[in-house]
Amino acid sequence: MKMYEKAPAKINLMLDVLHKRADGFHEVEMIMTMVDLADRLELSELKRDSIIISSQAGYIPLDEKNLAFQAARLIKDRYNVKSGVHIHLDKRIPVAAGLAGGSSDAAATLRGLNRLWRLNIPAQELQELGAELGSDVPFCVTGGTALATGRGERLTPIQNPPQCWVVLAKPPINVSTAEVYGRVRANQIAVHPSALRMQEAIEAGDFGAVCANLGNVLEDVTLKLHPEVQQLKEAMVKLGADGVLMSGSGPTVFGLVSKQSKVARIYNGLRGFCKEVYAVRSLS
Repeated sequence: MKMYEKAPAKINLMLDVLHKRADGFHEVEMIMTMVDLADRLELSELKRDSIIISSQAGYIPLDEKNLAFQAARLIKDRYNVKSGVHIHLDKRIPVAAGLAGGSSDAAATLRGLNRLWRLNIPAQELQELGAELGSDVPFCVTGGTALATGRGERLTPIQNPPQCWVVLAKPPINVSTAEVYGRVRANQIAVHPSALRMQEAIEAGDFGAVCANLGNVLEDVTLKLHPEVQQLKEAMVKLGADGVLMSGSGPTVFGLVSKQSKVARIYNGLRGFCKEVYAVRSLS
């Protein structure tokens, strides 16, 4: 038997860091939504008790370092499943890009194995499993748009933002999320983006207000480490994107675009100096 799952990328419309917690994580406030750039997973049941990961991408680990592998092992151990699984990852989301590609793969693995092995685990329980794997995994389990608090695992679903085009550009560098958060000093953040204002803009269906309230306090850290991210942001603004922000800890920059007529110009302009550029729709 085979199951297929789609694992969409996420972007942060706003990301704020409030303080460092006693457990070493940071208390955050984020509004996240999904875009139509996705990995695709094919899950095939194996009679032997093993987990096999394969992929057409030559740059990802295929062992226990892979979050999909970790998700499969977690669900097998927790629910005492003796069957094995072969998971083929058709990678489309850039790696180490601030788009939660690995987290979305893990979430898709949890959903797919829940169906493949007929475990009937409720969504809330899948999210709790996901939280053991990473802070973005619970959101990726259910997708949509949500306000995330705590270390990112406490989710309040909200309505989707107005539909638009999203142009994503990843410079040829990898950014360590741990390093970026390690350099954040919450008490030195001068301007905090507002989750409340972003949520009000989304609920009003006001695309202009959504663009005006984009904000990510991790930009200050990543842009100092990697000036090319700042150059990408400036290029996207000059090319006519309505709202521009770095997603997560970076280095991917996204531009929200309301008119399809602008998309080709922005895409082609960025492709002149950035290889990994994608023009997709927001998911609603």
